[in-house]
Amino acid sequence: MKKMVLFCTGISGSGKTYFIKNTLPTGLFYNLKSATTRDMRIGESESNPYYFRDENYFENTPLVTKLWVNENIWHVGDRKWLYGVPESEIMNNLGRNLTYDVIEPKYIRQMIDWFHLKKLDRDYGFKIAWFIPPYNNFEIASKRTTMPNDMLVRCANTCDAGDFLDAGLRPDYILRPISGNFDARLT
Repeated sequence: MKKMVLFCTGISGSGKTYFIKNTLPTGLFYNLKSATTRDMRIGESESNPYYFRDENYFENTPLVTKLWVNENIWHVGDRKWLYGVPESEIMNNLGRNLTYDVIEPKYIRQMIDWFHLKKLDRDYGFKIAWFIPPYNNFEIASKRTTMPNDMLVRCANTCDAGDFLDAGLRPDYILRPISGNFDARLT
């Protein structure tokens, strides 16, 4: 039987991480960790929830996905906020069900294409859960901003129907958080 990669996608504050931590059965999925160049936020530590690295790491390490989330507001001299799942993160966890918490569908496309290229799609199936907040979630996102330009970056990233079309993807599930629970709707 094939293992699964469950992609949880949606804008910041839409409930992806909450769902992974509190709704999925314990031990059923391994949540893939990304590397990032941004500074640690309050409550974060090395490998929890990211591997904190420098730009050199992103130039010299094989990555499955590569995201530059502050590209639209970046200026010379600013730190680039790069994110990416190292190939080793997946290779070290082959044979397990995986989850990937990501904002934009184009990065799901990068990972699915990598699985096809490595011929690992014979062993894995893919499901996409799209998390839609029940209201404008900028209030939630603003409570999490602890760094310069944090809110600008969060507002610049999108996850809408056009993003799915651009990536050539279709969500398998649409989820909307309702008072700490989720209302799953199959598309």
